Amino acid sequence: MPFLTQPLDMQLFILANQIFRKHWMDIVMPLLSSAALLWAVITVVTAIGVYKKGLKFLVIILVVSASMGVADFSTNVIKKSIGRVRPLNSLPLTYFREDGIWQRRPLDFQQNKERGNSYPSAHAANTMTFAVVLMLFFPKLRPWMLFLPLSVGYSRLYLGKHFPTDVIAGLAVGLCVALSVWLLWQHILRDKVPEKYRP
Repeated sequence: MPFLTQPLDMQLFILANQIFRKHWMDIVMPLLSSAALLWAVITVVTAIGVYKKGLKFLVIILVVSASMGVADFSTNVIKKSIGRVRPLNSLPLTYFREDGIWQRRPLDFQQNKERGNSYPSAHAANTMTFAVVLMLFFPKLRPWMLFLPLSVGYSRLYLGKHFPTDVIAGLAVGLCVALSVWLLWQHILRDKVPEKYRP
């Protein structure tokens, strides 16, 4: 492992993954981590936005999509350089879901990979970027949109995919990307869009 997991990081992971478990969460958490959920949210938001604001909203969706692309690329670059192994591949007694079935690592489980792609969480980064950019375009959405990245981030712990610091780092990357793209939009890109399509 490229760096040691700190005690607090480990304790918080164990709480989320092994102690605070409920039957209904076994159903809900995989849904929250599903890429289908994010695409469903994007589709619904796009449909409502285009209905209310017309083609101007498509420009907003392009900005949101570009932001998420930057966030995803950034996290992948960091993942490859850090190489942190996921909890499900490094810790005994970790709950995880594979092929639609919940499983648990045995007590004598040994880390089976030297490198991994746990840090940072791309799910957390992408959903944070999505939420923050939309909140910047539509202030009335604050702070409710933050429920999406926070709940998705928690689901990554529950599923054994990430440590808490992976999720926090992902949220931070997503926030930084969202703010950077927003500044770029406000000061450079916005004026390049024809006025009739400008949000």
